[in-house]
Amino acid sequence: MKNLVSIICLLTVSAQLSAQKIIHKEVFSAIMNKNIKTIIITPDVQQGETYPSVYILHGYSGNPDRTIKQDIPDLVQKAQEDKIIYVLPDGNFNSWYLDSPLVKDSQYQTFIGQELVEYVNKNYTVKNDKKFRGILGWSMGGYGAVNIGTTYNKTFGIVGSSCGALDLASFGEGYMKYQVDKVAGPVISLNPKFLTDSKIKTMASADQQYIFDCGTEDTQMIAMNRNFHKKLTDQKIPHLYMESLGIHDSKYWSRSLSEQLTLFDRFFKP
Repeated sequence: MKNLVSIICLLTVSAQLSAQKIIHKEVFSAIMNKNIKTIIITPDVQQGETYPSVYILHGYSGNPDRTIKQDIPDLVQKAQEDKIIYVLPDGNFNSWYLDSPLVKDSQYQTFIGQELVEYVNKNYTVKNDKKFRGILGWSMGGYGAVNIGTTYNKTFGIVGSSCGALDLASFGEGYMKYQVDKVAGPVISLNPKFLTDSKIKTMASADQQYIFDCGTEDTQMIAMNRNFHKKLTDQKIPHLYMESLGIHDSKYWSRSLSEQLTLFDRFFKP
């Protein structure tokens, strides 16, 4: 009898997991006139239910497949446990999630903040309310999440950045090393709208939640994260800022992103 109960429990768990979906889509972007590879992870969707959604932006040189295999390996499990739909667009190798003035088919801010949200709202059972929609990313994706999330502040209710490149103007050799110049132009003539600092005034009245974290040994990003935290604090803009031991690698952001997603889940729950 005990063995029979164990078998039934195992079959029940297997059925629940099989009802989850990892969907690979080609989502058409009108503004870029091309399809964008996107992974959508759903929990076991129940008829009549709607779910919060989180848009997750990978770092420089990353992609959605790597995200679920290496960067956030517990993401599929979290989708089922927290009952959240995760949307992972491919931000190209080096798009920096900008609407590039130089590259016609690199308009990722508009694609993610507008076109992709509209596509997901139309095709998946998500709650169409900013209180139940978030965006986060790491490194290049952290920069993208802050800029897209604050620009579309009526769309996203919570914004998260892990070890984000939050100040392109002080990026130093990283500006060219990570090809920011290819999409945004030379740093000496960088359009102020591409600076995260330009979003601070908007953040003061956007009615959003903000989470930032960075590794204490992350020599690329720690200073700019501390500086941005100070600027938000000086402007009395509520936000959560965290530092913990770690460098700029997947070991750090795998942990930090999983923790941020737990906080996102708490935000979504009444």
